[in-house]
Amino acid sequence: MVGDTPNNQELPLLAAIFTSILCIGFGSNAVAIKISLSGLGAFTTAGLRFSIATLAIFLWAKINQRSFTIKKRQVHQLFIISMLFTVQLGLLYFGLNKTNASRGTLLINLQPFFVLFLAHCFIPGDQITKRKILGLFMGFTGMAMVFLGKKGITTDIQTGDFMILITAFIWACNTVYTKKIINAFDPFQIVLYPMIFSVPFFFLAGFLWDGTMIAYVNVNVLIALLYQGLVIASFGFVAWNNMLQKYRAVSLHSFLFIMPVSGVLLGGLVLEEPITFNILLALVLIVSGIVVVNLKARKYAPLFPPRGV
Repeated sequence: MVGDTPNNQELPLLAAIFTSILCIGFGSNAVAIKISLSGLGAFTTAGLRFSIATLAIFLWAKINQRSFTIKKRQVHQLFIISMLFTVQLGLLYFGLNKTNASRGTLLINLQPFFVLFLAHCFIPGDQITKRKILGLFMGFTGMAMVFLGKKGITTDIQTGDFMILITAFIWACNTVYTKKIINAFDPFQIVLYPMIFSVPFFFLAGFLWDGTMIAYVNVNVLIALLYQGLVIASFGFVAWNNMLQKYRAVSLHSFLFIMPVSGVLLGGLVLEEPITFNILLALVLIVSGIVVVNLKARKYAPLFPPRGV
């Protein structure tokens, strides 16, 4: 099984560029989701995305002769992760169906701050320091700026914002629990099996609550859906874990700030969403908080692939 001790090798220039591209891709996923939601129901989109990703990861694992076998005692652990994953992604798609991609990107990137708090409570030796407190303060001040903006904010947008905030917290719970059990698994299993578990629930939810599961599918919707399933949920996972195996986790941490930046900017450029002063100020605070939290981090456990986006 794969352990959680990262390689100490620093990132060369090409690897740093590749990591930056990956983080831009992860950050832009909210924009792709919004595009796909223009023609598909929220839960239907999630079901289709993870059906595509499940097939892609399964084929990758078979080609690379990875073991699918799990022990009996691991079943309940995977069940817990699968339940969290299903609720987490369901709320994300429901929330993004109501709010803007730029706002959703900022709020989902509060996950690292929730992780800090939960890890302090539940993971021995992972204590909150003065530096982390400063980062937490900056991140949650950024969150406050998102919610304080009232111009053009409808009840639907407020509901979507709240759903994504809950998503970030559940994702953090999932991450902390995963950290406690990761040594017993090959990392791809912790992504593949929850996806398999979630797909029927997403399609059932789509049938019950989407209204129209598939309104239309044009080129933009299809590309956005394939981007979410193949580029982010499958290739992104594999690439990120390969980077973790080869390079220092702390080196990858330092690129996390790119995710909210790319999400907010692409939300404005591609979807023509309003980028208000509050959004820009929130972006600065959240990005700065992420940088402060990860500055001089030397003994952190490996960073898990951004499965919550």
